[in-house]
Amino acid sequence: MEAAQTERDAAFRSYVVPELDVMFRVAMSLTRNKADAEDLVQDALVRAYRAIDRFDGRYPRAWLLTILRNAQINRTRRRRPELLHDPDTEMERLSSTKSGDEFDPEAVVIDPVFDASVRQALDALPKKFRRPVELVDLGGLSYQEAADDMGVPVGTVMSRLHRARKRMRDHLEQTGFGTREID
Repeated sequence: MEAAQTERDAAFRSYVVPELDVMFRVAMSLTRNKADAEDLVQDALVRAYRAIDRFDGRYPRAWLLTILRNAQINRTRRRRPELLHDPDTEMERLSSTKSGDEFDPEAVVIDPVFDASVRQALDALPKKFRRPVELVDLGGLSYQEAADDMGVPVGTVMSRLHRARKRMRDHLEQTGFGTREID
């Protein structure tokens, strides 16, 4: 019994521990809240530890991110009422706080209104386009790792990522944060 426990602990240290940073980054992109991300990673770690005996050792990152994603799906199902927030109220608040026509690139980058607009552009994406942005741009995964996590070919990830970025750019241009021509 103790040998099996030692073997399980060694497998956990070998396959899971090196992926903790990636798991946290992806959890942050899923939850958008540090405390929730930490809870999600903890939940996924418990599940991974329990299932480590059944893991074949191939593609540990994809295996762990699948566990993480499934844990998030289960958590979201339990908290359904949070999905009913009114996006129109937030948009009205954002448009009323917008100031003059001055262009200061540094101010745009650190502007909380800009951050909110980027978040809104991301949230407006259909899930199949939002997910690659969360995994690659926010989570720091490679195209292959994102493809493994999503269960699609690498080309599909690249295509969806391109389309998602274009939609987000269009959204930002419509809200006044697009590129400006220099006279």
